[in-house]
Amino acid sequence: MKKKNDKKLMERVQLILRKKGQKAFEIAENAILEEKIIREPVHEALRYFMQESWYDVHHPALLSLACEAVGGNPKTTTHIGAAIVLLAGAADLHDDIIDRSEIKDSRPTVFGKFGENIALLAGDALLFKGLILLHNACKELPKGQGRRTINLTKKAFFEIGNAEAKELSFRGKYDLELRKYYDVIETKATVAEICARIGAILGGGNSKEINALGRYGKTLGILMTIRDDFIDLFEPDELRNRARNEVLPLPILYAFLNLEKKSEIIRLLRKDEITEKETREILDLVMDTREVQNLKKEMQSLKTKTENLLRHFKMDKRAFKLLLRCTMEDL
Repeated sequence: MKKKNDKKLMERVQLILRKKGQKAFEIAENAILEEKIIREPVHEALRYFMQESWYDVHHPALLSLACEAVGGNPKTTTHIGAAIVLLAGAADLHDDIIDRSEIKDSRPTVFGKFGENIALLAGDALLFKGLILLHNACKELPKGQGRRTINLTKKAFFEIGNAEAKELSFRGKYDLELRKYYDVIETKATVAEICARIGAILGGGNSKEINALGRYGKTLGILMTIRDDFIDLFEPDELRNRARNEVLPLPILYAFLNLEKKSEIIRLLRKDEITEKETREILDLVMDTREVQNLKKEMQSLKTKTENLLRHFKMDKRAFKLLLRCTMEDL
């Protein structure tokens, strides 16, 4: 696996996500940063999060794409998308506190920069504001659509909480069953699933279209999470924190099926300091196993099945295929 992605593919994907999700993100950013009741230093933490850390255009973009795919007006999803940006941001901040994650994507998290208390309060502010935006947006929808949107959103974010609770019991376990962690990954993908489902509902899709797009969103969420787990193998800070405070990345758990490589990887993970050198050694050991090659094949199979699922619908599938392809690029 190459660390750098195909720039042309990534640029195309980023262009789609920005085009479809930027407006919702801007509404979310303005809504929280213009809230006058929030005082310093919580406001400064929120500004840092929204402007330098949390650029979530993918959730509202998925809402928009799904709506448009079934013949709806994607503008009807914008304020729902803004609410989900804030709710997902709240979950992310609270997740960083639970995982003691101080660095992410080579920059300090809100937890790492402002501390636990401010990160918790900032997450609470995002949660409350997100719920208000969701309530107001759903009032403007037909009654049935509004009720389904609220129920699906509630389900998704409760599921995230359930997944986090499961992960807490997995910390430090080198003999964790693959299925148990994969179940957590599937559960966390529920947010992407409900974004696609809600988009299709708001677009007036029929039950087959809604279910197909929901399954697409689930697959996209699963593949993106596994891809992120691969990327964490390259980052000493991420790998160190995952070894100490979180669940090990899925590729390492697959590599553990090779008992000879498992003992070598554990020896490196248990060192007092995981440096660039140890990170490279772990990466080489993991990527060299047949088991991790099988994981890639499973990802490819899931991607292909999901593409075939959409094949029977008349919707424009180019963006959907491109997003799926991006999850597998350079693996």
